[in-house]
Amino acid sequence: MRRLAALAVLLTALVLPASSAAAAGTTFPPGFPTILDASLGTPVIGFGGSGRVNRTPVILLHGNNDTPYPTVCNPFGDVQALADHLLANGYAPSEVWALGYQGDQCDLLADQTRRSGPAHSTVANVPDLRRFVHAVLAYTGAKRVDIVGHSLGGTLAREWMRQDHAHHLVEHLVAIDSPNHGIVNCSPNPLNYFQLPALGGFTPDSAVCREYGAADTPFLEALNKKETRGPTQYLAIRNADTSFVYFSAVDGIFAPVPAEDRTGAPHDFSGSAVLDGNRVENVDLTGQGRYDAILGSAHLGILNSPETWALATDFLKGGHGHG
Repeated sequence: MRRLAALAVLLTALVLPASSAAAAGTTFPPGFPTILDASLGTPVIGFGGSGRVNRTPVILLHGNNDTPYPTVCNPFGDVQALADHLLANGYAPSEVWALGYQGDQCDLLADQTRRSGPAHSTVANVPDLRRFVHAVLAYTGAKRVDIVGHSLGGTLAREWMRQDHAHHLVEHLVAIDSPNHGIVNCSPNPLNYFQLPALGGFTPDSAVCREYGAADTPFLEALNKKETRGPTQYLAIRNADTSFVYFSAVDGIFAPVPAEDRTGAPHDFSGSAVLDGNRVENVDLTGQGRYDAILGSAHLGILNSPETWALATDFLKGGHGHG
């Protein structure tokens, strides 16, 4: 009888498909508190899971004008794919979280200049991240979190940590192509097409450009007074060949804009995503545009890159050197 039972189990395994790996959802678990977006006045979106926590919970942060998963108004949301990679590599749903700190992006349909406006600035979104981190800690019972932020998400995490002296709450921070030293899209030059209202309104005096339009803005000078602080360990993954927010070079469908800062002065932003300091490792990647199926851009592709996923996962698990 035992042989027949074993044979039945074997045949069932051969006939039935293997169960698929857990996938990140689009909701928070039961009992997780509702957090109102400080800028929009609506509940933040994102995802997470319930259950036992064995690893340090990871909070994933998207970049400007993005969402933690694709929405009806935003086809990107590649943070979700990174979450799926973590789930497929040993993380439990209770250990993988994402915060959408700019809503579902549907408000952009009425006014594209909101892309660079006050609600999309870093300072405006620190309260959302602050409340979210503490909610995740309370819900999971963990003492610290890890954070992985793409683009603005990386500097948002750093600014919250700076404001709250919260480095003791963050074990690892992974910044993926983040604007640590400014962006190239804020020049007053007529050739900077990102100034156009239909393309975001990134004029020199827009809220985002006041933060990132030059390497020496008051915001960046405060943020970078000391770029890395312990006990947090840092990994900065950046595009070394092109990225439309830093390089005056073609990036997918994006034509180059002048290499100038918000004052019109010449400036090279190509090294902006590097982090300087102790306890940090910088990794350069190239050819990441092949992972952006919509626009072909390296800046968006690097978030959806298996190379990035592997680097981030290895680092979070403690497999990388930490500088």
